[in-house]
Amino acid sequence: MTKALDRILNVALIGAGEIAMTTHLPTLLLCSHLYRTVALVDISKQTLAHCAHKFHVPATYTNVSEMLEKSPEVDVVFIMNANEYHVLHTVQCLKAGKHVMVEKPMSLTKEGADEIEAARQASGKVVFVGYMRRYAHAFLRVKEMVDNLPEGAINYVRVRDIIGWNSQWVDQCAHFPAKFTDFPPEANQERLSLNEQQFQQAIGKKASNPLDKKTYFVLNVLASHDVSAMRELLGMPTGVVAATRNAAGSFTHVIFEYPGFKVYLEFGVDNVMEFDAQIEIYASDRHITLQYDSPYIKGLPITAKVVGKRENGDHYEELIRPSYEDAYTLEYKALHDAIVKGTPVKNDAVDAKQDLEIFDMVMKALV
Repeated sequence: MTKALDRILNVALIGAGEIAMTTHLPTLLLCSHLYRTVALVDISKQTLAHCAHKFHVPATYTNVSEMLEKSPEVDVVFIMNANEYHVLHTVQCLKAGKHVMVEKPMSLTKEGADEIEAARQASGKVVFVGYMRRYAHAFLRVKEMVDNLPEGAINYVRVRDIIGWNSQWVDQCAHFPAKFTDFPPEANQERLSLNEQQFQQAIGKKASNPLDKKTYFVLNVLASHDVSAMRELLGMPTGVVAATRNAAGSFTHVIFEYPGFKVYLEFGVDNVMEFDAQIEIYASDRHITLQYDSPYIKGLPITAKVVGKRENGDHYEELIRPSYEDAYTLEYKALHDAIVKGTPVKNDAVDAKQDLEIFDMVMKALV
């Protein structure tokens, strides 16, 4: 007889596109001791047929309501579709009594985040936002170090996320994802309408400026990784000293105010196949660097490097590689613990809303 804590959770996945094919569906298969994917939802029937065959999923649907009605065995829904639908489908699944794992950005608006939290409270179910970098063992080691620093020890922090386009890694990720375009004619117009509504709600008149809209988009889809990690390590900033970007809006630079020190955030996307994502903490007695690599190549290590000076005057350099276990697998384990054991979730809807509060600071400070 299976013990409750060893329970395998039934998963429905909404949105079977690139990130699902390259990361989530393969990881769910590898975590078969924790999860069983029983249903897929996508507006592309060709995508559904491809993924159902490749990942051995028994049921497919083209809309969420049908899945909720016809697959009652589902325990948790993974929401991986277009950002504009994250709030709508998260709330719908919570109201249907399902736990939810939603990819970031959970919501493009603070109002949407509040709507999800209200639905979570009413349902009593878990909402788990996909900030997988915060579950990497090296990240947790760095958090231990930062938490143990004396008050006032941090002089400066640099947070960098300058990466090449995802497609450069996807083409080499060994999962061989496929792209399909058999979308219903009305689907794109519906998404564009939702996009316009949500950007208007999020940034107001700035939504009419393509550069502002692009900056807010990149904040949500790329910088949310960095801002979320920054928050867990350092807390919320007290303000933004300055924010600027290049003419194309592909690179943005922000200086955050913290008590006693500044944090410099730089992020952007270009055509160079390099994944330069790191957090550097300059403390009075050591420099700590957390280094990430592309999540599209499974098993690339996430490391921490510490450089400092010992009491006897010796210079030292220490490389910390706690594990090759990838961050997606680690967050899946945490999600399972939250649902089955009731372990508290650090990356819930209330937590994710703080990113939007920071993005609001940035947008107001931009020049």
